[in-house]
Amino acid sequence: MTYLLNIDEAIDRKFLVSKTLKGQAEAGNIIHVMDAENSSNSVLVTYRVSHYNERFHDYQDYTVKFENVAQFCKWAQPDNFIARNYENLNIKDIQHYIKIKNRSFTTFCLPLILIAAVIIFALLVGVLKLGVIGVVLSLVLTLGAAAGIFVFFRNQKKQEKMRLYSKISSGWGVVID
Repeated sequence: MTYLLNIDEAIDRKFLVSKTLKGQAEAGNIIHVMDAENSSNSVLVTYRVSHYNERFHDYQDYTVKFENVAQFCKWAQPDNFIARNYENLNIKDIQHYIKIKNRSFTTFCLPLILIAAVIIFALLVGVLKLGVIGVVLSLVLTLGAAAGIFVFFRNQKKQEKMRLYSKISSGWGVVID
């Protein structure tokens, strides 16, 4: 997650909305921050949401109030890749990208590792009743599962970005007249 030191740094920049704000911007929209004010107990942000369609481009301006700059950064994050290629992607692709991009080790890997450890331990010690050998073997298998889950976690982020790049670059063919 990216944090701004001051809300003034957000002015005249594009941000990717990561959480839907009912009636204004949904997750996956690109917003352009036009103005921001920092008061003693809140941050007031004026932004524009652009809607791209094959037939027309539409935009709407909104104002939203946050408790602090950190709350704004949880709601919208700078993402140059999506901002540059927004017209070529659909909203579901962008929302899936946000979901994978926002995963962390503690929110994605750790629960899977704990579930794998419980299953491995239950099978080797509880069902097969291997005793000390089962405990040692379950520790080794749990470490292997943890390594596999971590590799999957890292590769999934790379593969998602590559999938979006290939979707964007599919129309980059050379035209010879």
